Amino acid sequence: MFTFITNKPFWVNLLAAIALGLLFLFLFLKTLGWITKHGDYLKVPAVVGLKTDAAIKLLEKQGFDVYIQDSVYTDTAARGIVLKQLPDANSLVKINRTVFVTVNRYVPPMIDMPGLEGQSLSFALKILERNHLKLGDTTFRPDFMMGSVLEQHFNGMRIADKSKIQWGSKIDLVIGGGLEIRSMPVPSLIGLTYGDAMALLEENGISPGAVIFDGAIADTASAFIYRQRPERFDMEKRLVYIQSGQLMDIWLAQQMKIVTDSTNKKNN
Repeated sequence: MFTFITNKPFWVNLLAAIALGLLFLFLFLKTLGWITKHGDYLKVPAVVGLKTDAAIKLLEKQGFDVYIQDSVYTDTAARGIVLKQLPDANSLVKINRTVFVTVNRYVPPMIDMPGLEGQSLSFALKILERNHLKLGDTTFRPDFMMGSVLEQHFNGMRIADKSKIQWGSKIDLVIGGGLEIRSMPVPSLIGLTYGDAMALLEENGISPGAVIFDGAIADTASAFIYRQRPERFDMEKRLVYIQSGQLMDIWLAQQMKIVTDSTNKKNN
């Protein structure tokens, strides 16, 4: 049966064995490439900004595995959308590659309530912002700690430090207004530098509220105030009054700007 092999010279059989081995190797590599889809690449679609379920369906439909790598929360983006993907959109990757996504949570996380009582109002506002909380209502109560936070409230109830509270909640503050709450005309801050304006507000027991920047400002202290709220005069050119401890919002620019005040317009 094997006479056709044994009757051949050794070198012929050796060459035949080598050729057969190479054939098997070639077939194996071809089969392996077909099994692993070697050389098949796909372009990763852009899913950032899509709802999570829609992003997963799109990726799986195009042959990708999907893994939610992380779930974070930011209040500047819609809830439940994809914030980040890896690999990036339009990358060429092998088929069956896993795409990792980071999504924005639907429910804001719970955080610890910071301690604001005893702090100055301006510093308390910075703490609120740093802890992703918002300022609610402010009320003023006669107290020698003028301009300081006397109590912190949430949903009408006083809230203790380190109590669990949802990200983005509004905190109401009770502010000390001095032993005698004084009413005074709203000071004019227009044209003053930020440093001079803060000194004037402190002198009158008024707390700075929101500070809005007009573009990039290299030196805040030397920036100019070109708008304020409340304004010094109302629509009928009457003085507006403010109480000690109240807030004033200001707008800053690196160079002094001239803004047309609606109170300067003539009534038709």
